[in-house]
Amino acid sequence: MRLSHPHSMSRRARLMAGATALAAAAALAVPAATASAQPAPKTFSATQLSQTADSVLAADIGGTAWYVDAESGKVVVTVDSTVTEAEIEKIRSEAGANADALEVTHAPGKFSKLIAGGEAITTGGARCSLGFNVQDGAGTKFALTAGHCTNIGSSWSIGATTGSSFPGNDYGIIRHSDPSAADGRVYLYNGSYQEIDGAADPSVGQSVQRSGSTTGLHGGSVTGLNATVNYGADGIVTGLIQTNVCAEPGDSGGALFSGSTALGLTSGGSGNCSSGGTTFYQPVTEALSVYGVSII
Repeated sequence: MRLSHPHSMSRRARLMAGATALAAAAALAVPAATASAQPAPKTFSATQLSQTADSVLAADIGGTAWYVDAESGKVVVTVDSTVTEAEIEKIRSEAGANADALEVTHAPGKFSKLIAGGEAITTGGARCSLGFNVQDGAGTKFALTAGHCTNIGSSWSIGATTGSSFPGNDYGIIRHSDPSAADGRVYLYNGSYQEIDGAADPSVGQSVQRSGSTTGLHGGSVTGLNATVNYGADGIVTGLIQTNVCAEPGDSGGALFSGSTALGLTSGGSGNCSSGGTTFYQPVTEALSVYGVSII
């Protein structure tokens, strides 16, 4: 048996140690960015976002609402509890190459028009809420409310329906049979009233309040603009204000406002005022323009 010379063993060890050190140094020399580089998030043009919103409409899934969020560069789709994962996948499939532009959020309950039997402004056995009292150039007094309310009756406890638009829009107008009863304020359900001296379009993040005959006064903020809501068999409404304010059946048509400024008319939503919800509002400025009226 031949033994290795001790000097050759020492030289071999030194060579191996040197090679190991060089390999370690080479690994450290690899740029960190190369080792951990992630693909940049895909961005979408305004045209692509518009096409994506159109694809959600084309998917035609009841219980969905959506709007383009220019700040995040996404189409925010809110789905109620009736929408299945398969239906969400149908929306993504319809969006095709723009599917990554979708941001899907979930809302509790079912999106529906908020109407119930009872009193307040009533027609037959149905109850809604008055939005804002208005007048035309001749001083004739009217009340604005939701169009899905005025669609169901021509004669109301406060007067007669003179205009109604739903679906597509959600506004209607009732001519007061007793003009002296047309109060330009909003009732706050605590014995006091809020003066309303004008109307405007809201902004995302704005603090708002809603007054309705079922749940009274509740507040929250605007979460989206120009939202489209698919109420299923009841139809599709576009151009709505989306909020995190709660509402319940019978609050339909009620006033959405911020301080002394009128903003919208309650259209529908999901959830309730015990657990919270998502609600949508017809911009009041559009109704004022269509009917040629102004806040009293």
